[in-house]
Amino acid sequence: MAPNDSADTNGTAPHGPGRAVAGRRKAVRYIVPVAVAGVAAATIGLVPALASSGDPDLPEITAQELIEKIAASDTEQLSGTVKISTDLGIPSLGGLAGSFVPDGAGDKGGASADPQSKLTELASGTHTLRVAADGPDRQRVSILDNASEYSLIHNGDEVWAYDSKSNAVYHAKEKAGEHAKRGDQPVPDGMPTTPKAFAEQALKAADGTTSVKVGGTAQVAGRDAYRLVVEPEQSGSTIGSITVAVDAKTGVPLKFTLQPSSGGKAAIDAGFTSVDFGKPAASSFSFTPPKGAEVTEADSAANHEKAHKAEGGLGPFEGLNTKGEGVKVTGKGWSAIAEIKAPGGSGTPSKSSGDKASGGMPAEAQGLLDSMGDKVTGTFGSGTVFKTRLVNALMTDDGRVYVGAVTKDALVKAADNAG
Repeated sequence: MAPNDSADTNGTAPHGPGRAVAGRRKAVRYIVPVAVAGVAAATIGLVPALASSGDPDLPEITAQELIEKIAASDTEQLSGTVKISTDLGIPSLGGLAGSFVPDGAGDKGGASADPQSKLTELASGTHTLRVAADGPDRQRVSILDNASEYSLIHNGDEVWAYDSKSNAVYHAKEKAGEHAKRGDQPVPDGMPTTPKAFAEQALKAADGTTSVKVGGTAQVAGRDAYRLVVEPEQSGSTIGSITVAVDAKTGVPLKFTLQPSSGGKAAIDAGFTSVDFGKPAASSFSFTPPKGAEVTEADSAANHEKAHKAEGGLGPFEGLNTKGEGVKVTGKGWSAIAEIKAPGGSGTPSKSSGDKASGGMPAEAQGLLDSMGDKVTGTFGSGTVFKTRLVNALMTDDGRVYVGAVTKDALVKAADNAG
């Protein structure tokens, strides 16, 4: 029966943890975004929200103190197992990942080990990951399957990826300082793979639109933890609440759970099932391509993608980039909506355009989009809303895209107001 006193959201608080994961994965830009986009934690006042009871019994702490504990955590060495379950209300992307990358590269030779396509699978279903980190220069993430394993290793200026199922290897040389842009995980373009990475995305801003409280205590992976509960105070958001279990001793987030406002099971549930804060073995970060493996160098993969784009690419969905070019944001916090102008004024692709040779979407991808889409009209004209349990996007027939963790009605209203 832990107290639930909400923290005052009209005060001033420091920004969330540093080194927030930068950028977003390139592969995801070809479909409705599935990351937690535009989510912000609140400014936090000084009203205590205490975790003085529950199991385990830990000292009292305020919400602000717990946020500061996360930000101040200096843990750089750990290893363990993470279970990630994602239920965004979309079909499994395991067999479709190759449909959203150039020329189906996810299904061909060495390109099948490319993290840009392989990590798309984490956007749906349940996955078990083995992780290890030893400072900013050495990290490893392995996705475990029943009969195979996919590993992504960062060691100094070397990045290796290996898919044991296809015996394919991907290799990149990292420029000096590039790991600082990426954060403390070896995942390109910001796909979260640990509770800390998820928490940093959700707590990286403060804008006074959120209720933050300490919701008692918990045990995660055999360790005592506080539960930080973050809830939007704005209407129209698809996000109901975010709960972060924070290690009481180290301040490291051990578990991240995002509940949609529509109810039901968690949309994202990522947590350690085992964790060790000792120094991992150096062998965890060493890699030599196995005999007979096909190795793809990052430069050749990038050149392949450029050539594909020159031949037509993925048509209008090239406009769903997340680099900020031509992006206008309206609203703030949980209700923020990004407006993106598709190049050439292209809107939703027709079924007849679903031919890669003509620059359209492949049939599998088109089917996925059709299953997610609702036709809508308004003073803006007409378009299609592509929906998940978390992030929704409206693509108008004249080539504008409105996307956010908001309801369909909020997207239509934003398009109407844009004129």
